[in-house]
Amino acid sequence: MVFRSGPADAFAVREMGGLTAVYHRPSGTTHLLAPPAPEILRALADAPMTADMLLAVLMRAYDLADPDAAALAARIEELVAAGLVERA
Repeated sequence: MVFRSGPADAFAVREMGGLTAVYHRPSGTTHLLAPPAPEILRALADAPMTADMLLAVLMRAYDLADPDAAALAARIEELVAAGLVERA
């Protein structure tokens, strides 16, 4: 399954001391995200990808030694449920 985030202009993003506030313009909803959710959104903004592809991108970008594919899948599903990521 392929996932994608919306276009960059659909989001207003502000870092707030360890959390990230994401205003989703289409829904009018603001979300407070903790890592790795903001990093997932940033990666999916570059290109739609599968969970395995996303895991590889995050491993390279953040030098993850022991990635947890199940935890990543759970975070992706949370972002889908919040309307910030969609299945492509």
